[in-house]
Amino acid sequence: MTTGPRIGVMICGHGSRSQSAVDEFAVLAEKLPAYLPPDWMVDYGYLEFANPVIRDGLDRLREGGCDRILAVPGMLFAAMHAKNDIPTVLNTYAAKHGIEVSYGRELGVDPKMIAAAGHRIEEALARADAEQGPVDRHDTCLVVIGRGASDPDANGNVAKVARMLHEGLGTGWLEVGYSGVTFPLVEPCLEHAARLGYKRIVVFPYFLFSGILIDRIYGFTDRVAAANPGTSFVKAGYLNDHPKVLETFAERVTEQLGEIPPPNCAMCKYRTQVLGFEAEVGAVQESHHHHVEGQGASAPGSNVEDCALCDTFCTGLCRLEAQDAAHHHHHHDHPDDDHHHEHGHHHDHVHAPYPHADHPHGPESARKAKA
Repeated sequence: MTTGPRIGVMICGHGSRSQSAVDEFAVLAEKLPAYLPPDWMVDYGYLEFANPVIRDGLDRLREGGCDRILAVPGMLFAAMHAKNDIPTVLNTYAAKHGIEVSYGRELGVDPKMIAAAGHRIEEALARADAEQGPVDRHDTCLVVIGRGASDPDANGNVAKVARMLHEGLGTGWLEVGYSGVTFPLVEPCLEHAARLGYKRIVVFPYFLFSGILIDRIYGFTDRVAAANPGTSFVKAGYLNDHPKVLETFAERVTEQLGEIPPPNCAMCKYRTQVLGFEAEVGAVQESHHHHVEGQGASAPGSNVEDCALCDTFCTGLCRLEAQDAAHHHHHHDHPDDDHHHEHGHHHDHVHAPYPHADHPHGPESARKAKA
């Protein structure tokens, strides 16, 4: 009797300087096997900042007898890390060790993810109704905050998720903001929402895990709430290990074994011309994370406490000041991570700059916090 190849599953996380985010990702990876065939082996690793790195997880799967590995990005949307950096690590490993490594889709816009997000918002609204008294949905403005990337495909997917939540929940109005790189950032987004006159504003971070960026979102919520005492601000929880999130991860793994695996990155700026980003078609796939691979959440400059620029939470001002100081160096934004305590450094390659870096509602908006 012959048996097929031993299947290994590799969950590829980004990694974070926040220990809580690293811990939460590990919990997700530990819970995933319950959603997969029992004889499959599951491991995980990070692109940067945290251990184990992706290569370590692949080593454990290979040493465990796996001869086919199904890898998935542990990310909500595909931007540079999912489209460029992780495939580079996987392809290099597969070629070096002669092992088959396939690569699945990001979680993406999926009904299960919408359901998980909707549940988090419903939980927050129910809690607010109980504590403050009920507010009609039509008197509630929903604010969805995504990560923000230098990739319009990823940013556009945040807006699509937000619209589906808005339409599914029936809230009175919707605003969409981002925690970094693009526009509008959290503070200008919330300030705009506060001017609309809704009784309640529910702020939902469409994020998998905690970390400095979640602190930033909630910090700006507190700041704008203090300036608008007539409006009730409600903080919804992020996705974390919601069962529907785990179901989606499992599907991203198992669908790779189908006759025609779904394509990843259909609207990728590296594959097709996207308005405003036409020059990036055909960019070389390479990873820029070797310089922080495996550095933990205690890496130098990783703690908000070390930064004297912000009083209560990290606003992102340090990133701007570092860029000002190093504008003559080869420095680029990292679209999907919380590097904002990472200051200028040299690379042997340069990614295309984000074309709207000077937008007044983007990262530049952090300057006024210092004023």
